[in-house]
Amino acid sequence: MKEEPLSDRPALPVDLDAVFSALADPTRRAILSMLLEDDMAVTDVAEPFGISLAAISKHLATLAAAGLIRQERRGRITWCMLDPDGMRGASVWMRSFGQLDPIDLDDFERYLQEQMREDDG
Repeated sequence: MKEEPLSDRPALPVDLDAVFSALADPTRRAILSMLLEDDMAVTDVAEPFGISLAAISKHLATLAAAGLIRQERRGRITWCMLDPDGMRGASVWMRSFGQLDPIDLDDFERYLQEQMREDDG
């Protein structure tokens, strides 16, 4: 079977709303930063935060639903790992605006909150 050139392949569908919504929360961004270092058990992810394991699990579910992390059960322990392709679509989308400098996610979070307030009001 002949392999298609990458430029002829359709773009992978990416739910940018889910990615940016997941990135808007500082706890989820902190979790992603922790997972840059290594895969972690859910209990280890929860350790530095002053919130319940159930709350951390919800954050992890949001990150997984956005495609930013994967979770894998090994015995009785659930491990979390970054999904290397998770931010690719968002990165490509941002670069299409000529953004070459690193994105300040705190500024981006403030922008999203303003947009949500405008949509509500």
